[in-house]
Amino acid sequence: MTADCLSTGIAGRKSGRRRVAERAESRASAPTATKKPPSMEKPDLRLFPSSPGVYLYKDAAGRILYVGKARKLRQRLASYFRDDAGLSPKTRAMLAQAASIDILGTGTEKEALLLEAGLIKKHRPRYNILLRDDKEHLLFRIRRDHSFPRVEILRRRAGGTVVRNAVLFGPFSSGGAARETWRLLHKFFPLRRCSDRAFALRSRPCLYFDMDQCLAPCVRPVAPEVYQANLKRVELLLSGRSRELVSALDADMRKASEALRYEEAARLRDQIRAVERTLERQSVVLSTGADLDLLGVAQADEGLGLGILYVRDGMLLDGNSFFWPGLTVEDTPELITGFLSQFYLNRRDTGEAIPPRVVVPWLPPEQDADQEEASGLAALSAALAEYRGGPVLLSRPRGPDEDSLVLMAAANAREAMRNKAMPAMSRLLAERLRAPVPLRRIEAVDISHTSGRHTKAGMVVFEDEEPLYSAYRQYSLDTALAQRRADPGDDYAALAAWADRRADSGPPWPDLLLVDGGKGQLSSVVRSFSERGLDGAFFMASIAKARDDSGRADRRAGNVGDRIFLPGRANPLPLSPGCPELLFLQRIRDAAHDFTLGRHRRARAAHALSGELTRLPGVGPVLARRLFERFGSLADMAKAGPQALAAVPGLGPALSRLIANRLALLMGEKKP
Repeated sequence: MTADCLSTGIAGRKSGRRRVAERAESRASAPTATKKPPSMEKPDLRLFPSSPGVYLYKDAAGRILYVGKARKLRQRLASYFRDDAGLSPKTRAMLAQAASIDILGTGTEKEALLLEAGLIKKHRPRYNILLRDDKEHLLFRIRRDHSFPRVEILRRRAGGTVVRNAVLFGPFSSGGAARETWRLLHKFFPLRRCSDRAFALRSRPCLYFDMDQCLAPCVRPVAPEVYQANLKRVELLLSGRSRELVSALDADMRKASEALRYEEAARLRDQIRAVERTLERQSVVLSTGADLDLLGVAQADEGLGLGILYVRDGMLLDGNSFFWPGLTVEDTPELITGFLSQFYLNRRDTGEAIPPRVVVPWLPPEQDADQEEASGLAALSAALAEYRGGPVLLSRPRGPDEDSLVLMAAANAREAMRNKAMPAMSRLLAERLRAPVPLRRIEAVDISHTSGRHTKAGMVVFEDEEPLYSAYRQYSLDTALAQRRADPGDDYAALAAWADRRADSGPPWPDLLLVDGGKGQLSSVVRSFSERGLDGAFFMASIAKARDDSGRADRRAGNVGDRIFLPGRANPLPLSPGCPELLFLQRIRDAAHDFTLGRHRRARAAHALSGELTRLPGVGPVLARRLFERFGSLADMAKAGPQALAAVPGLGPALSRLIANRLALLMGEKKP
């Protein structure tokens, strides 16, 4: 796909943008104000083509506010400036902050759809409807690149590793239920559980072989067709084709019984009973035995909720609910299309998890089929079909049974919203910290070092009150500190060096940057960002430990009296100890501390232990790195033995024995 970029710096009205956006968002469900809010000036539409593409609204600082796609860019952008009364409050708030529009031209509307999904996932713009997908769903994965595949539980996170040659089943929203299913699968279907590394290094069967829960293909001769037969049965069960599985097992049991293979027949009988118990726990909701996902949308004063139900082979397997504060019923079309594209298109390796039909509560009227919404849904359907490897139909409910399931999904979403009826922490924090906008995306930074050496900065990211693990980052700062000629252990210099690195990384910028430290650490970060031209680009604060009577930091566990400092303010904010806002900031600070310290300890241990290897004749940094890349830890190297070590490029038999002996001494084990 080729994309041509055209940037137009359309200046907008800048005064009071943030205040207007806050007022517009807080009154999302209220009638339109009589006074028209300030908005960016109408651009010269002749600068934009009438071809498909993606458009990006940006503020004066260059931050992406909104990403959208269009079949005809010129007509779509013109709709933002025709009738302000026809725009939703969210769109008016976005235009109040917008200063320029960039476009990316594409060849087809489907390419625009895929590009839009990728840009939203990468930049997570404030005014797009964002789906949190870093930990909401679990899948079962069976990889095809191994002679004896295993069943893995895969927690999907943004930016995770893509395995092409694999089959996935799900999604499942309950981790406990998924692991219980995994345990029962292995109890009745003897598949391997060990990792590929353990499988390759194992010399004798594990305990699961003695429990008749594994065929031990790692060390025993197992016919591939026997293993594949068990694997096929598991795939039928995970794909929801339980009735088909029971029929196949019953036929195999009868054949084994007639052939006087009674032990095999007994195992098949137990498998049938296990599958039937699973069927008893699942409710049949569609007599047609269809495979589909059903969406339902519910509105509340706080925003919009969306529920989704997963039906396979006519049985309700699972469901999930999502909530977006500040949205109104006017945002339903964008909510549905945005959810579908992010929920499915950002999972390129999960085609098996996409059903042949997705039931939605809203579709554009047939007489308006040439409108932008209808065209976008058609492109979305085509993209889903490409990922699935078969047709995917987006349709309204068919019949009373499907209609009742859509209502059930909406009811689940409404119940989930009721459980989240407390004020959103993003707005509560903004009010208590006196920030101009809701603090939805929060980045926290912490510094760790060993007597001034191996200085690391760890950054964690929370979005909508939950950790965004895919955005966690670690920065090595030894080189930057040496260039600054900073003293060892200088936290101020380390934070300033980190701020330079963070500025180089670019957007998405946080709504709040939280620094672990006091006024000095905060001032160092503020000064560094200001020197890079990012003064006022985002809100900043620091969190410092409470002080005891002698003025020292009180580091007792469970202390709820930490202090929050803001730039330019001498005294900490008057937050009550143990209030929800302070506890939430403490949670983020502790996450940053644990992440930074854990990564630093692992790096320090690897450096120290690899030093033991590099002291051996013939072992340099390159060979030590190869060993760590192959085995992961010193303990695994010690268990591997000389033969496995010799398989690493650059190691011969003599050097492998020497390394194995040294590792045995280090780990306190007997020499191999």
